Amino acid sequence: MALATTATTTSTSLDFGPAVALSCRECGARYELGPSFACIECFGPLEIAYDFGRVTREQISQGPANIWRYRSLLPVPADVTTKPNTEPGWTRLVKAGNLARELGLRSLYVKDDSGNPTHSFKDRVVAIAVEAARNFGFHTLSCSSTGNLAGAVTSAAARTGLDACVFIPADLEQGKIVMASVYGGKLIGIDGTYDDVNRFCSELIGDELGDKWGFVNVNLRPYYAEGSKTLAYEIAEQLGWRIPEQIVIPVASGSQLTKIDKAFKELVALGLVEDTPYKIFGAQAEGCSPVSAAYKAGHDVIRPVKPDTIAKSLAIGNPADGPYVLDIARRTGGGVEDVTDPEIVEAIRLLARTEGIFAETAGGVTVGVLRKLVESGRIDPDAETVVLNTGDGLKTLDAVADQARPTAVIRPSLDAFRAVVA
Repeated sequence: MALATTATTTSTSLDFGPAVALSCRECGARYELGPSFACIECFGPLEIAYDFGRVTREQISQGPANIWRYRSLLPVPADVTTKPNTEPGWTRLVKAGNLARELGLRSLYVKDDSGNPTHSFKDRVVAIAVEAARNFGFHTLSCSSTGNLAGAVTSAAARTGLDACVFIPADLEQGKIVMASVYGGKLIGIDGTYDDVNRFCSELIGDELGDKWGFVNVNLRPYYAEGSKTLAYEIAEQLGWRIPEQIVIPVASGSQLTKIDKAFKELVALGLVEDTPYKIFGAQAEGCSPVSAAYKAGHDVIRPVKPDTIAKSLAIGNPADGPYVLDIARRTGGGVEDVTDPEIVEAIRLLARTEGIFAETAGGVTVGVLRKLVESGRIDPDAETVVLNTGDGLKTLDAVADQARPTAVIRPSLDAFRAVVA
């Protein structure tokens, strides 16, 4: 694996905007900005360290209606808007009054990320990874994926003129396989789980076959992961520059949840929002719930599991950021919960019926967990709450297809219709 070097200064030949170094989340060691993801001192994960300078609400509001409005808070050059990219973000924050009434909540919003270019939040993280790949002179974008990321990578590669070669478990939902393949590039199915795919990609990085390849969620992971911060930035801005009191976030690797927390803290530190308490809740499918199981047992160590759930986009049995999810849930007074596959399907239908939002299975997980938390009294019904839908239900049609049929089939006559509606 390509580990970090021992240098402590930022390379002057690279332009990552306000980013100044890589910093180990465990021991604090700092390294040059480069295609590295693990600390050579303690093997902890590396993340981006910044020198933001002065950032104002006015500067942000004058930016484009996509994630580049926050470019002064991301590891990208100031001229990022001049380069071809998929320009994701600025998705809608839906005031979910119907769902709130159904669940018994006073104020509920759905952050609906199905409106991104490839219909999932993964477009955000890939857009940042593309800029890192350009900086490092990589010619091929790659990833290990549970589906959504593969489509986001092949789409971004097509848009930016890079080659693509992505790796997925061979048994993914057909809709995600179609989306990942339609943009061109190579789509390689591997007989195994996502964790098997991820291990293979880590081996490929050290081989000459992977030379000049940017694996967005491995050797570009510190940059890629920062894209998830834009969800939190948007939520805060769309709420009128405030942090919601409660937020429910899906947990696969756990990276998205940790970066949303990081973004909230950055907004407070920069004086862009008031420093108010917030609770973060992680959501998993019962068939792949190692973080939820550890949280409920009071453990700090995540025991890997073999996934068995319809929520394939969350089916990561050995989540890299799982321990940090536990820390954040406990620090903020939130929690981690899971729901069964039937509860996921029921929640997908509930969100569609009440708010007209067709979520993929990961959205069914978050809404299902939200309902479970309300029913058990672990969420304050009077507090402002946000729940994330991270993908489009058209990608996971099989989850709800068994009940998808016409209400009735009639002859084309008014009498026939009257007989049905009477």
